[in-house]
Amino acid sequence: MSAPRLGSEAVAAALEPAPGPAAGPALWRLPEELLLLVCSYLDVRALGRLAQVCRWLRRFTSCDLLWRRIARASLNSGFTRLGTDLMTSIPVKERVKVSQNWRLGRCREGILLKWRCSQMPWMQLEDDSLYISQANFILTYQFRPDGASLNRRPFRVFPGHDEDVCHFVLANSHIISAGGDGKIGIHKIHNTFTVKYSAHEQEVNCVDCKGGIIVSGSRDRTAKVWPLASGQLGQCLHTIQTEDRVWSIAISPLLSSFVTGTACCGHFSPLRIWDLNSGQLITHLGCDFPPGAGVLDVMYESPSTLLSCGYDTYVRYWDLRTSARKCVMAWEEPHDSTLYCLQTDGNHLLATGSSYYGVVRLWDRRQRACLHVSVPPGSCLWDVRTHYGLHLSVGDMAKDVLESENPISHLESVHHYCTLLFQAFPLTSTPLSSPVYCLRFTTKHLYAALSYNLHILDFQNP
Repeated sequence: MSAPRLGSEAVAAALEPAPGPAAGPALWRLPEELLLLVCSYLDVRALGRLAQVCRWLRRFTSCDLLWRRIARASLNSGFTRLGTDLMTSIPVKERVKVSQNWRLGRCREGILLKWRCSQMPWMQLEDDSLYISQANFILTYQFRPDGASLNRRPFRVFPGHDEDVCHFVLANSHIISAGGDGKIGIHKIHNTFTVKYSAHEQEVNCVDCKGGIIVSGSRDRTAKVWPLASGQLGQCLHTIQTEDRVWSIAISPLLSSFVTGTACCGHFSPLRIWDLNSGQLITHLGCDFPPGAGVLDVMYESPSTLLSCGYDTYVRYWDLRTSARKCVMAWEEPHDSTLYCLQTDGNHLLATGSSYYGVVRLWDRRQRACLHVSVPPGSCLWDVRTHYGLHLSVGDMAKDVLESENPISHLESVHHYCTLLFQAFPLTSTPLSSPVYCLRFTTKHLYAALSYNLHILDFQNP
């Protein structure tokens, strides 16, 4: 195992001048640059034990430089795949501690918001604010300092649509929303400025905005490109005939193209990439999608890589540098459930929301199977019976196994479903079932929006 290169400038920035211990092994009286090099070979457990030796070593082993290599290999520690630190205000050691909870599934479940009527909410996070759609409004809530609770009253409400908000994004201090009324809404976050304009003949299912350009997709089988400039709002730049209902859309980070995810009801791939400047088709992604394998969510991770999920129960990872005909990695939902949404930390962690029972799954992208994580108390047995196709008491289930023609095979089937269930977080209980319409996470918390509730999984204080 190679150690990270530790330059003197980086060391000076990471460590404040402090005298070493007055007594003890000669090793601890070495220059701090050499001690950093020696300790950079240690793993998490060894560093933790070293920190228990004395106060000086406890301070020394808290240096961010020692934990960066470990954090980059951990789940959801705030580092991208290229090593960029997105959470510089939080000590790296603390993030690695919380990362162990993500890996092991240690968390505390709670409900942040409830609403009386069934909704199809969408949400976004920005700093200490949560934006969530409810019916034809978008509400903004303030997080309390712990990040695990909200101020109960929204501090801002954005109206504007005549029907439900289907989707929205945050960009350039604006909220760009897509509505079931076929309109796009533009809301300034910090004042009351709101504009809406007719964009499609049917509901606008998806929208994205980057670099002053808006793209939208609709049930009317078109995708459109719009400017965000104040003097050009509502002036369509391009109309693309997709010949299929558009469920998801995303703009490339290079601002040169965008991808559409459609219903897969035609004789072409549901994933297609279009030129943003001309509106011309650039390429199809994939060639083996079955009919009806619509793409419900798609996102770029870099200019050449993107993730998609949908009705075919797979998450697919595409790398445009290798081949557009076949994905480079795929993860299958164990219960053959439609995947409504996905989110990634930009490195190793992938989270997906399923169509039944509010199931959220966590995946380590270096593995094929989803992570083995815990289940909230009281959810396991009911979900096993439901997925197994039985609605029996515990005694009835045992009797059913014993009276079957092949008890061993029957018991193995029950065990198989138990094993699969313990790789997920079912957030609803009988008899209510709901898809996970949207999920977002930080390094400490995961938020999942269901039909009647906004759930939280707290990995900082499990």
